Amino acid sequence: MTYIDVSVDVWEQLPVWPGTPRVAFQRDFALEAGDGVNDTTLRFSVHTGTHIDAPLHFLQGGKSVDQITLETLIGPVYVAEVPAQVDAITVDVLKSLALPAGVQRLLFKTRNSLLWSSGTDKFDPNFVALTADAAQWLVDRGVAVVGIDYLSIQRFTDGPETHQILLGANVVVIEGVDLSQVEPGNYELFCLPLKLKGVEGAPARVILKC
Repeated sequence: MTYIDVSVDVWEQLPVWPGTPRVAFQRDFALEAGDGVNDTTLRFSVHTGTHIDAPLHFLQGGKSVDQITLETLIGPVYVAEVPAQVDAITVDVLKSLALPAGVQRLLFKTRNSLLWSSGTDKFDPNFVALTADAAQWLVDRGVAVVGIDYLSIQRFTDGPETHQILLGANVVVIEGVDLSQVEPGNYELFCLPLKLKGVEGAPARVILKC
């Protein structure tokens, strides 16, 4: 039994979505300063690094993170590898991947995963993501969880439709996973976001078991 941590490290050099704050750690108490403990305050968006989007992220009155069941976030998952030359995951691309019948949890491994291992702290707007028609195709086939290996399930230059389609169907979106060390195939997914009451997203530890 092997466990693969596909979460990215949260640190000051982590790329973030344009306009959101960079990761900041503030040491409020320090042993070397004579304090009795080390104690650190964190500052970053809930959509930083490996995280989930709940429906509330794009839908007024949608479910928040604390309303998503563990049964949704834990269970069989299929990792699909998208060819490196693909710039956008369209319906035609989805059809070419030969996804298992009845798949409910799906992670896309694209060339994005190499960005995590590159060491850059710069956001790359040319990441691979889903088009709106591809999102609808997944919804129509009963997918309940979909994940991507960069900071958004929709392309940087697109409107909000991809998010709206998925979240409007109560599909949980996992963003910012690192699948560079993961082979395509079947795994067991453990996705545990922070239980932030009434909030539209949360950082998550995402583990695959094989």
